[in-house]
Amino acid sequence: MTNILVIFTFVLLSVLPAVAAQDQIAEMIISGNRRIETAAIMNAVKSKAGEKLIEEKIDADVKAIFGLGYFTDIKAQKSVRDKGIVITFIVTEKPVIRDIIFSGNSEISTDKLKENFELKPNSIYTSKEVVKNIKKLKKLYSDEGYPLAEIEPVKESINQYDVKLTLKIKEGAKILIREIVFEGNSAFNPSTLKGIMETKQDWWLAWLTGAGVYKEDVLKNDVLLLTEHYMNNGYINFKISEPKVEMTADKKAMTVAISLSEGDKYSVGLLDFKGDLLETKEELAKKLKMKSGEVFNRAQLRQEIASFTDLYADKGYAFANVNPLTALNNQKKIIDIMFDIEKGEKVYIDRINITGNGKTRDKVIRREMRISEGELYSATGLKKSKQNIMNLGYFEEATVATSKGKGDNKLNLDVTVKEKPTGTFSIGGGYSSLDGFVAQGSIQQSNLFGMGLKANLSASLGGKSSTYSLGVTDPYFLDTKVSLGGDVYRTERQYVDYTKLAYGGDVKAGYQISDTLNTFLMYKLEQTTLLKESFALQRTRDLFPELVTTANTTTSSLTASISRNATDYKIDPSSGMTNSLSVEYAGLGGTTKFVRSIAKTAQFFPVGFGTVFMLQGTLGYIQDAGAKIPLDEKFYLGGINTLRGYGSRTVSPFKTTDQNDGATNEITGSQRVYLGGDTEAVFNAEYTLPLIKEAGLKGVLFFDAGNAVDGINNAFSTLRTSYGFGIRWFSPIGPLRLEYGMPLNPRKGIDSSSRLEFSIGNFF
Repeated sequence: MTNILVIFTFVLLSVLPAVAAQDQIAEMIISGNRRIETAAIMNAVKSKAGEKLIEEKIDADVKAIFGLGYFTDIKAQKSVRDKGIVITFIVTEKPVIRDIIFSGNSEISTDKLKENFELKPNSIYTSKEVVKNIKKLKKLYSDEGYPLAEIEPVKESINQYDVKLTLKIKEGAKILIREIVFEGNSAFNPSTLKGIMETKQDWWLAWLTGAGVYKEDVLKNDVLLLTEHYMNNGYINFKISEPKVEMTADKKAMTVAISLSEGDKYSVGLLDFKGDLLETKEELAKKLKMKSGEVFNRAQLRQEIASFTDLYADKGYAFANVNPLTALNNQKKIIDIMFDIEKGEKVYIDRINITGNGKTRDKVIRREMRISEGELYSATGLKKSKQNIMNLGYFEEATVATSKGKGDNKLNLDVTVKEKPTGTFSIGGGYSSLDGFVAQGSIQQSNLFGMGLKANLSASLGGKSSTYSLGVTDPYFLDTKVSLGGDVYRTERQYVDYTKLAYGGDVKAGYQISDTLNTFLMYKLEQTTLLKESFALQRTRDLFPELVTTANTTTSSLTASISRNATDYKIDPSSGMTNSLSVEYAGLGGTTKFVRSIAKTAQFFPVGFGTVFMLQGTLGYIQDAGAKIPLDEKFYLGGINTLRGYGSRTVSPFKTTDQNDGATNEITGSQRVYLGGDTEAVFNAEYTLPLIKEAGLKGVLFFDAGNAVDGINNAFSTLRTSYGFGIRWFSPIGPLRLEYGMPLNPRKGIDSSSRLEFSIGNFF
């Protein structure tokens, strides 16, 4: 009996592991994958070898593998072996797109279609992704004026694993918006409302302006623009329905219908303050631009809130809250506004962190900051700091944000910049209306060694001029507000009556009084020779020796100036003012002795929609200081930088002398000699508007007036005037100007009816 019990126990112990193994996972296998690595698939599997088999968990693993997005089919196969259960996941990979072909397109290039089609060759083919990308292409066609474009995807199998995708496109006819109709408007006529919208009707210049194209996102923004317009004109209950865009019966155009509910017009009623007032109500009221009785303007209310928020923030209250509490009087159609102010706690600056400056040293950025560590928070200081950093011209972008500091009442300033190239090397050629054909080469660096040093080495050789120069300037010498620099140069330029050759150099220094005010002092030593003098000029020397000096002069002069720049962006201002006054005294040795004074001012006005109106005036006067004023130091006007439409340096006093034949030495007529004036007065008015904002392309309309005369009392006696238009482009090689000027009061026999001028260089 005992033997039988032992045998039974032995058999039972032998069978139990086999029975247990039937419920245990011995191995996990992936099968069928070609491109997708086994390890990547196994990362999605939660079941593990050695664990008990749970069917629900295997089902979840199948779903997880499918969720990877690489497979069209997944099967879990179970097999029993001696050591346990083997789970094999059999996967079928999605095909790969080996080629994408666009056919039938002519209005939109294949390159542009490829750019907007996210699926690329060697990406995995999925119907969902194809459908999504076809929607993108249809929107692209709709935005170009082809809303009826059809795109059919055709999948062609190359083999079991690869496919070719062909997109067959039927573009259809171009369909534009024929009419925009408003319903319910009485306060503003349709033309005014259409002018506010970016969506435009088709018209005869639509091919040039892009008008008439329906863009869904643009039309949605137009709803906001119309709402803002009504809210800014007192219609606080204004409502607008979603625009209805419909195809005309002939399917050749579209119409847009916009339904409005204007409501009543409200004016501003009582204006009052409460809460944490740092000043009296009377003092705060004086700061309001909004006045009782005026038409309510929502944008102006926002400006008032921002203004008071900044007022408190400039005193350290970074988290001040200005809440406008409004009360409507529907009978009187007025809206009372109570500004409820919570000042919060004073906040100090903890750390200033600078990132993104791989080349530019921290100190170059820190010295432009107008708020320092440990100081009270200042909203104006932050805004001015960002403006100063951008005015350096070293960065594409600059942001000044805040983050929590070490304490509840402390903030860090996080300055993030995106650097742009500040050094240029160029060699090439071009054409200028002033200099003719020009070959030029230059090396310029406005941020040398990342220390903000400005250096240049340039040479240009043209049909009428040649220039060679070398210069360097440190705008913060020894980390102070003093700038120090110098230049050496050689220039040769052909004018109407002579060619001027000059060698020289200068040493210059400046001091930054404030962010907007600078002083400047420069010593210059220059040797000048007038070459290739015309016969008329030589004749003038003989007949009028009291007017013309010798052809060789040496100028040793000192120039002092003060300038103010209160514009929003020095490189391309849209608002603000610039002023400058300079006085040059020549007579510190040398042969020339004169005093020259020049005053200049300009005002920029933002008009709206990115357009800017500019007014500029210049007044100059030169007087002798013991010797006759050299011919080349006097004032001459005309040309792209002063009076457009007039020949360069031809607007000035002149003498008419006999003209020599040259061959027979006989007098054959008369010729003018431009002698320059001791006084100049120039007035310029410009209206600039963006043409292609992303490319920096602008259009300009201008009016010029001025003259160069003898006698400051005659400065405004007779003004030459002109008008015209042009194009300006902030190109990678510098600002380009192409301008067409037409004199309004041309001088008979001197001025042409119009003049086209071109230049590369700074704008006014």
